[in-house]
Amino acid sequence: MAIIKKVVIPAAGFGTRFLPQTKAMPKEMLPIVDKPVIQYVVEEAVESGIRDVIIVTGSNKRAIEDHFDKPTQDLVQNLVGGNKEHMLQTINQIADMANFIYIRQKGPYGNGTPVLSAEPLIQNEPFAVLWGDEFISSTPPRLQQMIEVYEKYPGIVISGVEIKKEEDLARYGIADLEPVEGNVYKIRNIVEKPSPAEAPSNIATHGAYILPPEIFGALRQIKPGKGGEIWLVDAINHLKNQGMETYAVVVKNATYYDTGNKLEYMKTVIDIALKHPEVNGEFRAFLKSLKL
Repeated sequence: MAIIKKVVIPAAGFGTRFLPQTKAMPKEMLPIVDKPVIQYVVEEAVESGIRDVIIVTGSNKRAIEDHFDKPTQDLVQNLVGGNKEHMLQTINQIADMANFIYIRQKGPYGNGTPVLSAEPLIQNEPFAVLWGDEFISSTPPRLQQMIEVYEKYPGIVISGVEIKKEEDLARYGIADLEPVEGNVYKIRNIVEKPSPAEAPSNIATHGAYILPPEIFGALRQIKPGKGGEIWLVDAINHLKNQGMETYAVVVKNATYYDTGNKLEYMKTVIDIALKHPEVNGEFRAFLKSLKL
């Protein structure tokens, strides 16, 4: 069986929900205390054994490349002169933790397009996909759990997240599931952003994928779907209908952080800040002092 060695991280969206902040800064670079969202995503991949990180970008995304690059000489001199060598070590580790490859998105709008754009770098290998504006904290890492399932059940593997609020079902792709074992399910179908009445379960299958190279041909064959966009889920359903086994892994010991809208982003910042070793105590005391 082929080993999963590469991850594709789409990061080409406009981030319109966060305008004007994202007019010049990528939404993937929004800070969660002292790290941008996309760094949490990359760290999950690296902790799962991935070393080749392919980031699919668009215009105004240069800050992502700069973040994962070595620090400039001016910054190095500033940190050394200020006796902040520990900070220099931290940012050097960011650049060294993976082999970063960047490619520009080409094609129609939709979350399937950045995956198809990465085809020349993937070729005939299975690979992982993680969205660049959300992440899951879990032990072991979500992608590692998925890789372990893929090794036992080859095919397409998608992370599953339990959606607790019925009104939130319309924000995700919701799966019709058949139990396999433990937290592993076979996917009968995925309904993209259904109304609560149409949702076949409360398990959202999104955020992380292990995909075969056949996904590229499927993405070229499908027609634009909901909203006139090219949806990755439509290509997955295309392969599933051709007989490819498709599985969902409901991630164990997981906390899901959706940073794609303002409210969920603020919740994420607060939750991570309460766990941060430098600020958690004083920040917790500040929150308690608020007259809400």
